[in-house]
Amino acid sequence: MYFKQILDERCGCASYLVASRQSHEAAIVDPSIETQQYEELLRERNFQLRYVIDTHVHADHVSGARKLRADHGAEFCLHESAQVAYPFRPLKDGEELAMGQLRLRVLYTPGHRQELISVLIINPPRSPEPSMVLTGDSLLVGDVGRPDFGGGDAAVQYDSVTRLLRLPDWVAVFPGHFEGPCGRGMCGRPNTTIGFERLYNPLARLGRGAFVATLLDTVPARPLNMTAIEATNRGVADVPWAMLATNPAVNEINIDALETRPPEALVLDVREPQEYQHGHVPGAINIPQADLASRLDEVPRDRPVIAICQGGVRSLRAAQFLIQVGIDRVASVKGGTAAWRRASKAVAVGDTSVEEPRVTETEWMHAGARPSHLT
Repeated sequence: MYFKQILDERCGCASYLVASRQSHEAAIVDPSIETQQYEELLRERNFQLRYVIDTHVHADHVSGARKLRADHGAEFCLHESAQVAYPFRPLKDGEELAMGQLRLRVLYTPGHRQELISVLIINPPRSPEPSMVLTGDSLLVGDVGRPDFGGGDAAVQYDSVTRLLRLPDWVAVFPGHFEGPCGRGMCGRPNTTIGFERLYNPLARLGRGAFVATLLDTVPARPLNMTAIEATNRGVADVPWAMLATNPAVNEINIDALETRPPEALVLDVREPQEYQHGHVPGAINIPQADLASRLDEVPRDRPVIAICQGGVRSLRAAQFLIQVGIDRVASVKGGTAAWRRASKAVAVGDTSVEEPRVTETEWMHAGARPSHLT
């Protein structure tokens, strides 16, 4: 057997290439949009791609599955419950895909999403038992996948995680994420074992009620451009450019520079609507980062844009995305709304915002801020 884990440091996702050295048949699980890395492996190893499997319809990165299917004539597989606008091979719980001596067994593990599956890898010449499981966004290292995306259900997630944890201790766990917004408590290691997670994953020790309450308590913000990415993966939109694929430098300003921003500057609050309504910089408009690509026409290209979130991380990534799509007069606020509040500056609540007089852009520059379009 050949097995390769491929980590995407930009979005915190993992994909996998599994192949039989006997038949030279291969499967790729949860491929990213950057398919050249798989092409090189297939060519170097003389593997023929037979299956492309998405464990679910992804919402945080654009899948490369359909491109790989088209380029190689491989079967594109999803769980039978997947709601997409293109044909695929529907998989059922317990079904096995053969690749030479290998068997890929489908384990239906919904919860994060309705159609989520895990994939057990079995090499019968070595053992009749599975040696690995690819868990997608179900069981993670030190955590489990969040259940608040479309079709997710925390109680169903409990049943799926329990099912996974009944596998033998030695089964190696390879999840679909090693960092990012999918789970709050991920360890950052790229793999683990069933036995280790059963003993040390804090969620594995909870009963159903506590498990559900923990997962539904203060869930993380939705990922950057989730709306456009999910629609693309369902086949109802075609916006692969919604993926953040670059790492441009962003001009970061402090809250004093934000307060003395030029009058034409737009303050773009990229937090979730409930965060925005509980208190935001006066005059800021709200476009959650999850909807940014879908509402890009609401972001002006002829004015400076200042992105802000709660602490500065989301706004930085949102600013990078805006620069990527050609809106380069962008800055991000260091410390975000939290820093604004700590400085006892005024906040607005609800959905209304009031424009207040501001100094000119030249005065703002002299105060220490540098608009990105002038750097």
